[in-house]
Amino acid sequence: MRQGGVNLETSLGYLLKEASSALRAAMEEALRPLGMTVTHYSCLELLAQRPGLSNSELARGTFVTRQSMNVLLQNLEQDGYVVRPIEARVGKVLPAQLTPRGRLSLEKASIAVRAVEDRMLGGMTKDEQSAAFGALQSMIWSLRGHKGK
Repeated sequence: MRQGGVNLETSLGYLLKEASSALRAAMEEALRPLGMTVTHYSCLELLAQRPGLSNSELARGTFVTRQSMNVLLQNLEQDGYVVRPIEARVGKVLPAQLTPRGRLSLEKASIAVRAVEDRMLGGMTKDEQSAAFGALQSMIWSLRGHKGK
């Protein structure tokens, strides 16, 4: 390790990034047979939980650009997974909603994603899972500039 550098073997940030990459790869592998990507799945999941989200809100929630989300939404609409109004009721926002086909596809994808998460947590006790969850929430809270809990 160079002087003043980060020791990758003991860097929690590096380990988190590695875990994130491993999780994404496992999810992509599980979703591929369903014709989905993680972003595709995340978009459907967000729409199931919060119908009517705009392109910008979906982009933020799936960690992609507005342009990438717009392309994805056009494809999802073309393939019959979501519907959007032809004209915006207010401004330029075209809120998307899942179709029955989108809901069915999401159900299958959710099973695959849950299996990946179960595999990821398989070596941990319930207490360890709870502690990890709390630690990650605390890290996010701190990095977003919040003081205390």
